[in-house]
This record gives sequence, structure tokens and C-alpha cells, in this order.
Amino acid sequence: MDGNTVGLLREKARRIRIGIVEALGVGRAGHLGGSMSAAEIVAVLYFHKMHVSPAMKDDPDRDRFIMSKGHSVLAQYAALAEAGYFPGSELPKTKTLGALLQGHPETGIPGVEANTGSLGQGLSVGVGMCLGARMDRASWRVYVLLGDGELAEGQVWEAATAARHHKLDRLRAIVDANGISAMGRIAERYDTGDPDRIAGKFRVFGWEAVVVDGHSVEAVAAALDTADGVKDRPSAIVCRTIKGKGVAFAEDTNVYHNRALEADTREQALAALRK
Repeated sequence: MDGNTVGLLREKARRIRIGIVEALGVGRAGHLGGSMSAAEIVAVLYFHKMHVSPAMKDDPDRDRFIMSKGHSVLAQYAALAEAGYFPGSELPKTKTLGALLQGHPETGIPGVEANTGSLGQGLSVGVGMCLGARMDRASWRVYVLLGDGELAEGQVWEAATAARHHKLDRLRAIVDANGISAMGRIAERYDTGDPDRIAGKFRVFGWEAVVVDGHSVEAVAAALDTADGVKDRPSAIVCRTIKGKGVAFAEDTNVYHNRALEADTREQALAALRK
């Protein structure tokens, strides 16, 4: 990856974070923390890795992205707006009556491939999509973004077992491992609070797995590129991230897992991101 591409992806991540804050608005509770931690991951996927575009939103050969941790969809909305799937003017309308964009992904939204929100289900959807692609002898890939807290759901590991059994080497599980869930530190509640342990779990289930810096676009892109060379098994990229990344008052805390911004805190966040 050359310097121009790195610079472009870093700028896209910054713009995604601005879009997240714009979508959250003032006085509407929303998931700031887990959306902000995923900005670089989403930027790499939409603007470097995935074979997708607004022009091919109905193309059967497009790659598929599933936001399994659907409450963090603001990051996806911001990326879709940045990519031109719908106007950026839709972002401030998020979670208002009759608006295109609501609090969780829905397939009626251009670029959204699956309804998600009930945690733990997205990887199963990805397995089904990959099996369908195999039946069609198609070559597209499926990328599923999960949260580390979400990994407490048993269905994730049922899907992981099925994916390995069926040798789904076009499936990518990407974990946004920011270490914090709605109730606080994951490590105090479950054993998926450590990225290395998460990767180890996937390896036990027969997956290829690696831990990377989730705020390094170079590291995320390199891990995804390496996964393309893995055959007969799925790949997991565990991204070590900071919840609320980019806005100092929201970083590394569960306070802004799902909370409204006031006018002053919104402006503070936008000022920090626009520097």
C-alpha cells in the first residue's frame, strides 16, 4: 500500500467519524463509542478492499458486508454516504420518524445487505451467504464485523464451527475488540476481553486468526490481503481498538456506548475531528 492510499484511507476514517457525530445529532441516544472504534476498519473495507460501489449495489458479483453489531451502524451509514449510496444530508435525520436511516441496519437502505441488531446472528448470516455463493459458483467474499462483547453469544461459535466444517475461505470475521461493552470492561464479565484470547478461540475452532492494530489502516488492509491467500478455512481479523476513538471525552469508557450528545458536546466532538 503506497503513501497516497494510506493518506486517503486515514482521511476517509476521519470523515466517517464526522459522519457518525452528524448522524447522532443532538438529544438522540445513539451508539457513539462502538461506531467510532470501527472507523478505520470500515474505511479500509469500503474504500480499499471490498468490490462494491453504488453502481453495483444490485450486482450479483459484489462483495457483501454485514454489520453484525448492528448498534454500531452509524459507522456504516457514514461510509455509505461517503461512498455515494445516498446523500450525506440523510445522516442528520437518522432515527427520526420516516427517515431512511434508523438505529439498526435494514435491507431497505441502499448498500445494506442484512437486517441486524440482535447480537450474535451476523456470522450465521455470513455463513449462509458464503454457502449460497458456493452453490452459484460465485467468487465474491463476505465480511462480517462483530463486537468483542457480542462474542459472548453462543450462536457466534456455532457459526464458527459450521464455517470451518464447510471450508468457507471466502468468509472474513472482523472483530472490533475495544474491550468495553454497555456494562463496562468485558474482561470483568467474559473471556473475550483480550484480543489475543479471541484470536486463540477462533484458532481452536479451526480458523486462521490474527490480531492487528485496528486503528492502523495499513495493518487492517494487510491482514485482509493475507486472508485472501488462506485456503479451505475462514479467517478472523481481531482488531485491537479504542472505544470512542477520536473524541477524547468518549474514549475508553462505556459512558458513550449508547447516549445522546448535547449541543456543546456535539460541537466539541466535531471541532476535534475537523482539526
